[in-house]
Amino acid sequence: MSTQAYQAYQSNSVQTASPGELTLMLYNGCLKFMKLAKRGIEEKDYELKNTNIQKAQRIIQELMVTMNPDYDITNEVMPLYEYINRRLMEANLHNDTTILNEASELVTEFRDTWKEVVRQTRQQKFGEGGNA
Repeated sequence: MSTQAYQAYQSNSVQTASPGELTLMLYNGCLKFMKLAKRGIEEKDYELKNTNIQKAQRIIQELMVTMNPDYDITNEVMPLYEYINRRLMEANLHNDTTILNEASELVTEFRDTWKEVVRQTRQQKFGEGGNA
C-alpha cells in the first residue's frame, strides 16, 4: 500500500470513528510511542526516546483534558493519568526502561479495558455481529 493511500485510510478511520474508537486509537498510539521510546533508550538514540516520550505524554494529557468532571470515574482515573505522565517524565529524565515499562503496563490496562467497553457498546448497538 502506498504511503498516500495509507494516509488517506488513516484519515478516513479517524473521521469515521466513534468517540470510543478514537479513545482506543489514542491508547494504541500512546503504546506505540512508548515502545519507540524504549527502543531509543536501548539504542542510546536519545532524540528518538525524547520525541516519542513527549508524544506519549501529549496523548496522556489529551486524555486528561477530555475527562468529564461530572462523572465519579474521573476522580479515580485522573490520578492514574497524572501518575503515568509523571512516570513518563522520570523515564525521559533518567533513560529508564523499567519506569517506561511500568507506565506502558498501566496504559495497556486502560487500553484493554477500553477495548472491552467499545466491544460491548458495539454489541448493544448492533447485536452479536457488532464486534467486526
